[in-house]
Amino acid sequence: MVGAVGPITGFSSTPAYGVVFPGKSREPRPAEAEESRATGSAEGVGDGLTEAEQREVDKLRARDAEVRRHEQAHAGRGGQYAGAPQYEYTTGPDGKQYATSGEVSIDVAPVEGDPEATVDKMRQVISAALAPAEPSGQDAAAAPQATLIQAQAEVASGEGEGEEKPGAAQVAEAYGATSRAATKG
Repeated sequence: MVGAVGPITGFSSTPAYGVVFPGKSREPRPAEAEESRATGSAEGVGDGLTEAEQREVDKLRARDAEVRRHEQAHAGRGGQYAGAPQYEYTTGPDGKQYATSGEVSIDVAPVEGDPEATVDKMRQVISAALAPAEPSGQDAAAAPQATLIQAQAEVASGEGEGEEKPGAAQVAEAYGATSRAATKG
């Protein structure tokens, strides 16, 4: 999911167990405590779980691992511009919490007065947006926003003078970008 408030945009995975809407409560946990939440043995029916409950736990464990890989890919590539991953949890039939969606906020504001630094920053933001093996639709939507800012900074810095460069309007049109920031959904 991608969320934006001013210059900060978030990259996140798509929830597997329902849609997350803005304003709904969630339980973010500090990144350091994340790994311990969904750990546990591969025991099953012997733990008092039915076979159906154990299948649900197995699905939740797999989703938890997928969400964490996805968000860590964003955070790793985003570097200094990325925040720590925040997760939303589902409690499994075993009573443990599993990450079922997540978000990494990233700063997409231009570097004030330094178009070259803005170009470099946006390249890193684009890389972070597309870092997961399977970027979500919202992740992919964040890349054009950064591409537009990058193109504007390239024009401002004179980078590529003499080359035919698309203007901001052409970049926005090519990517279907709008003048408003993407919203978390």
